[in-house]
Amino acid sequence: MSERKLSLSAARCLHLAAQGLLKKPRRRAQADDVLSTVRQMSLLQIDTINVVARSPYLVLFSRLGSYPPQWLDEALSRGDLMEYWAHEACFLPRSDFPLVRHRMLAPQNMGWKYKTEWMEEHAAEIEGLIAHIQENGPVRSADFEHPRKGASGWWEWKPHKRHLEGLFTAGKVMVIGRHNFQRIYDLTSRVMPLWDDERDLLSQEEAEEVMLQNSARSLGIFRPQWLADYYRLRQPSLPAILARWQKEGLVVPVEVESLGALWLHTDLLPLAEDAISGKLRASHSAVLSPFDPVVWDRKRAEQLFDFSYRLECYTPAPKRQYGYFVLPLLHQGKLVGRMDSKMHRKTGVLEIFALYLQDSVRVSAALEKGLRQAITDFASWQGAKRIAIGHRPAELFTQTPVGWEIDIA
Repeated sequence: MSERKLSLSAARCLHLAAQGLLKKPRRRAQADDVLSTVRQMSLLQIDTINVVARSPYLVLFSRLGSYPPQWLDEALSRGDLMEYWAHEACFLPRSDFPLVRHRMLAPQNMGWKYKTEWMEEHAAEIEGLIAHIQENGPVRSADFEHPRKGASGWWEWKPHKRHLEGLFTAGKVMVIGRHNFQRIYDLTSRVMPLWDDERDLLSQEEAEEVMLQNSARSLGIFRPQWLADYYRLRQPSLPAILARWQKEGLVVPVEVESLGALWLHTDLLPLAEDAISGKLRASHSAVLSPFDPVVWDRKRAEQLFDFSYRLECYTPAPKRQYGYFVLPLLHQGKLVGRMDSKMHRKTGVLEIFALYLQDSVRVSAALEKGLRQAITDFASWQGAKRIAIGHRPAELFTQTPVGWEIDIA
């Protein structure tokens, strides 16, 4: 069969379909959808910033629509999900424990995430902590008092927090739940009682092969260099792997307008035929997290969506271009803009400090309707009763320039 040729719009639609963002959900979300959605993405990145909904909850909302955020906590507590270092700190299906176990057993290779000197220097204290968990059950770092202030005058991490983080990276403890988003740790031997390293362990090569396959499926359509970043793998021998996958029928080559040669996962072949014939349309408008898989690879977002994006919360305020915690805006297959916002929970107001559209985006009735509904849904899910808008394009929301009330009914 000759190589398929796709428009850039079709390639974007196929990627969004693989990510569960092509169309708005057709039914009300159910608790089991949390696990199936994480499986579809392979990874759900964790971030603690709470200016609006924390990132992992927002990533799910963008795909599921309104749902109780505690469903994510419950999925972790009942063992559907686990936490570990993948793209960064991520939720992933607990069934993927074999994919990351080799990393746990070589924590010295995990860079800043594991300090060998600290673990060796405090070995006796850490053994005591393990014994405490063995005898008394799961713990949080908050269960232990802080002994002193740091030399800088700021409160440093408590020693027990550093101990637990080290044990977590080394796979000696696992996160079994969160309380007020604080990790609750238990011994891995209790969490995974049936696991046997000698019997069940995958080699690094075997595990990374599956990670790459997951990445290909979750991206849907990809350049080789996009593939390794998904799980933050050091560049594997991708040409040989992709050639083998093509023979095995896992991927097919495609030619994409302005992007050139890409690969398509064969799960998307039925949709690809619709895309080639112009029948595949994106209809979803949504507010995205800065840590959504669609944008977490900044180079990919720029190449595929012509969307240049960086997170500025760690940039000094005078040097920020767009704002502290800027959320990308998706509309019908395009990343059309971004907004800097904050949820004022006591007053029930979602404040949009500024909303910016891409230079190439023309304001239309469809765009305004899609963005207004996406922002309203986003605010309503967080319990907002009103949306307040500061800076915005002059031609957008001209009938409600300073915001609008949310119809609770």
